[in-house]
Amino acid sequence: MATQQQTLAKRTVVLLFGGRSSEHGISCVTAAGVLRAIDRARFDVIPVGITKHGATVLMQEEDLAEYRLDAVALPEVVDNGTRVLWPASTATRSLTVIEESGALRSLGHADAVLPMLHGPYGEDGTVQGMLDLVDLPYVGSGVLGSALCMDKHAVKTVLADAGIAVAPWNTVTRSQLDADPSLVSRLDSGLHYPLFVKPARAGSSMGVTKVTAPAQLPEALDVAFAEDRTVLIESGVVGREVEIAVLEGRGDQRPRTSTVIGEIVISDGGFYDFASKYLDGSGVRLDLPAAVKDYEFEALQRDAVLAFEIAQCAGLARVDFFLTENGPVLNEINTLPGFTPISMYPRLWEASGLSYTDLITELIELAVERRPAY
Repeated sequence: MATQQQTLAKRTVVLLFGGRSSEHGISCVTAAGVLRAIDRARFDVIPVGITKHGATVLMQEEDLAEYRLDAVALPEVVDNGTRVLWPASTATRSLTVIEESGALRSLGHADAVLPMLHGPYGEDGTVQGMLDLVDLPYVGSGVLGSALCMDKHAVKTVLADAGIAVAPWNTVTRSQLDADPSLVSRLDSGLHYPLFVKPARAGSSMGVTKVTAPAQLPEALDVAFAEDRTVLIESGVVGREVEIAVLEGRGDQRPRTSTVIGEIVISDGGFYDFASKYLDGSGVRLDLPAAVKDYEFEALQRDAVLAFEIAQCAGLARVDFFLTENGPVLNEINTLPGFTPISMYPRLWEASGLSYTDLITELIELAVERRPAY
């Protein structure tokens, strides 16, 4: 009887990964790490992949077995001919699959969705809105928090208005430059070099270029515009690059932060780009825990929690700062941060006493227990 009760108490989680963004491969690797670590005594898992063309397909667990960062190429969700259908209304939380043969098969009740998506069409509120339409609980921020934090210009504007220090920046769109090509010569107005040119809506440092002279701006803009139609040009900030993890509070409790912070130490004059994060870590050192003074840590905690609340975040976020002589300067809020076993967010919580497996459990339980938005 005890075994039967334990089985009935298990939750079913949809692990959603892949997607249409340039971070597709990283999402696949993240999902594989979660699948290997999730507590199988508490959760059954339905792996659902989104192809680069947006097809939602049913995957098998063995498909994810070879998803690793050290592979020759980053993995990709392959269209296997199946199609996963989300619940037709709020009256059910049952998923259905159209088999390659055309036959319909129920996948059963889903208690929550665990999106391990990065970038546009996954981290920006699009998937979150779809799940809200059918009242299907999911891990992470809702439509507003996801969309706001995905847009670097919008979130910096909101945070700066709330009194949180952010790096000085200018914003430009592709259409503005097309209408007035001379605008490029004024994009560094009020800023100081080095500059960082980055897409407004992309992650994992995709499309980001460090610029040390005005002549480099046109090429850097082309790289960023390949990812998004809106681009930020930011002043480089002199300070230590530090990161802190935030987790939604239970009930009426305020958000929690990790009890340590991590620091990214660049030794070769470069910056923490995509290759440094995922492919070639040479020239980069991650210090965990980072050595900071008590008052510095308190300031980071305060600003991280405040930013989490102001931006309407939920579930989880990694907040990145520059720690300067004058205090923290917020760089980014990542609402679906890197979540492989070696990523900074889970490592910060592990160093704070919460294991990778228990962190996954906590996030799912938070999603299930969260009150409806309306």
